[in-house]
Amino acid sequence: MNRIEIGHPALPGQAGEGAVSRVILAGGGHAHLAVLADWARHEFPNTQRVLVTASRFTAYSGLLPAWMAGICRRQDLMIDLEPLARKAGTTLIIDRVCGLDADKRTLLLAGGLALEFDLLSLATGGEADLSALASLGPRVLAVKPVDDFMQGWAVLVAKVRAGACIRLAVVGGGAAGVEMALAAEVALRGIGSPVALIVPQGEFLKGHADGVRRRVLAEFARRGIALHHGHAVGAQDGLLLSDGISLPASHVIAATGSRAPSWLARSGLRTTDAGFVAVGADLRSVSHPNILAAGDIVERIDRLLPRSGVHAVKSGPVLAANLRAALADRPMRTYRPRERTLYLMATGERRAIGSWGKLAFGGRLAWWLKNWIDRRFIARQRPGGPPDALQ
Repeated sequence: MNRIEIGHPALPGQAGEGAVSRVILAGGGHAHLAVLADWARHEFPNTQRVLVTASRFTAYSGLLPAWMAGICRRQDLMIDLEPLARKAGTTLIIDRVCGLDADKRTLLLAGGLALEFDLLSLATGGEADLSALASLGPRVLAVKPVDDFMQGWAVLVAKVRAGACIRLAVVGGGAAGVEMALAAEVALRGIGSPVALIVPQGEFLKGHADGVRRRVLAEFARRGIALHHGHAVGAQDGLLLSDGISLPASHVIAATGSRAPSWLARSGLRTTDAGFVAVGADLRSVSHPNILAAGDIVERIDRLLPRSGVHAVKSGPVLAANLRAALADRPMRTYRPRERTLYLMATGERRAIGSWGKLAFGGRLAWWLKNWIDRRFIARQRPGGPPDALQ
């Protein structure tokens, strides 16, 4: 285990000694960035604050397709958590969460450390669901964890540029799958094979405006990206679709969404049928009021809410406020998504397709808007301002 300690070196031991409460953030994702910013701006007295994350750097998912397409550099989308933790007076531990005993208020880490807590916030994200593609082994590039995906994609592109011939398929019908397919086509244009996107029946950009789907289909047709509808399973030569079609593929990008981490089932937390942490509108566990959660690891019991980076970012300030409210025994805030949300999907060519409710639009102006939003978010996490490659 590689551990960086800032502020409070005496981590093991009783969490609630004296009047100090130990508050642990598990995961370095988008929701917890807002919590760290809150702690940096305002004092959080009588607390020992800890951030546990598998990597010192977290990737801003909104820029991942731009990186794939060669529009920005790796360092332009990586956020260094060490200076953010230091500014927030928070101990940073680089380790992977492998277990939780909710009743005993203990978080278990892969390196062997058991951390007791008074208040816990979970935003570790989900795990890639590769069950249908497991037989493909190393030929699968799962979008999560992002660090592993970026390493694998860089190796793949280098092989193609060195003369290797590949057939690439992307599995997943949400915005992530569409952006991956579009970005991959740009990166492999002229040096690789055509790209295919496989979408479960009825799941192609489900929940998005009809105009967005029409624009994406037109983009696919213009750029020769094949679209197949059906479930896909790994086969010897690539993928076998539910309609019986065999699709040759030497490599597969899995943008199939998240499943709940396996350790949640043993945590003692109440979970949903799908295994995710059951939370209310206040992001609080319905079974353990001293545990809050956000992002891909949760499922709301009061409403259906799609898992997306947008909701992870927007729920962050509510999470920060409710961590303070929980310790002060004050009323909790609720996270109520707006009726209409701005969605912007990069096409990989410095253009984007967007929607606001039922209104769909696209082109370079949409890209400019997405680029400005992305640069502003990154700039908030860096004292030096926005990365120059995105200007």
